[in-house]
Amino acid sequence: MTFKIRIQSSGREFIAEEKETVLAAALRQGVMLAYSCRNGACGTCKGKLVSGELDYGTYESKAMSEAEKENGHALFCQAKPLSDLVIEAKEIAAAKDIPIRIMPARVVQMEKLADDVMRLSLKLAEGQRLQFLAGQYIDILLSGNLRRSFSLSTSPLSDELLQLHIRHVPGGHFTDHVFGKMKEKDLLRFQGPFGMFFLREDDVQGSTNVGRSQHPASRGISTSMYVTGDRMSRATPEHPAILVAGGTGFAPIKGILEYAFAKGITRPLHLYWGVRAKRDLYLADLPQTWAKEYKNFKFTPVLSATLPEDHWNGRQGWVHEAVAGDHPDLSQHEVYASGPPPMIDALKGVVKKHGLPEDRLYYDSFEFAHSTV
Repeated sequence: MTFKIRIQSSGREFIAEEKETVLAAALRQGVMLAYSCRNGACGTCKGKLVSGELDYGTYESKAMSEAEKENGHALFCQAKPLSDLVIEAKEIAAAKDIPIRIMPARVVQMEKLADDVMRLSLKLAEGQRLQFLAGQYIDILLSGNLRRSFSLSTSPLSDELLQLHIRHVPGGHFTDHVFGKMKEKDLLRFQGPFGMFFLREDDVQGSTNVGRSQHPASRGISTSMYVTGDRMSRATPEHPAILVAGGTGFAPIKGILEYAFAKGITRPLHLYWGVRAKRDLYLADLPQTWAKEYKNFKFTPVLSATLPEDHWNGRQGWVHEAVAGDHPDLSQHEVYASGPPPMIDALKGVVKKHGLPEDRLYYDSFEFAHSTV
């Protein structure tokens, strides 16, 4: 049995197989709906059911409240059609021509950037290249139908090696293996690219807010037309961009910045990197070098729990407070944020109070599902 699904705003149609989620069916047929976590945790894929019947699936209440559900909302990464549907959904044009592929890769280098952060460098087979957008992520495919998601820290303009920044989660199924048993020359399989976390530019259409789960089914390209229902808004390359990283949330932002520098993007770029102690700034020399090389780039590290040995004279406190303190009026900015959910949630509240338009906040929330990494 199959079901026809029509997106009300654009009129695009696609077919869902029985027991297939709306999002899975859309992606399978090249219809790029906004999404990130794919496990009902972040709310990025939330849209409306205009007509038809759904199995709403399993999801977290923070992603969609009961009131929202009663008001016709659904999470399309979990919802499965029980009849033909008409829906309202955010479509992303920019990623539509990038295929999602399953590919093998060899681990060619393992480098500890900190006691609990490993840089994993992967090389594809000779002649193979992964097409992706700076800021996207891949799923490492494991036995038992498990998968773990990690952001690509590399720019697609320099993709000879794909690099991941992996934080060790003690007891984690995959990260224990990386930090304990993995060796260079090991083979992995991955699927990707995924996600809607990318720098918006004025020459490509498609934009939305995003979140991501770093787990079994997890984790928002250049812009930027955001379309949902009758609403439409355009980002421009003149908007200063504030980039906010928490911990290893630096990985996708590193890729975005390297892409921006290579492309010669000249609009102001200001990176805030929030960590606990100085040792957690595992690649601090890199953004410091960028700040010297590029006049349009600024770097502000922010420590929330300094240690005596840090001898820290820089910014302290929460990274979202640093952003708000430096930018009391965000009405002409874009904000890109990547990191743990508490940081993202705090930032969302602050930037709204300081005038940031809702459709100019782009985030990759490292949501954790119900199993370890």
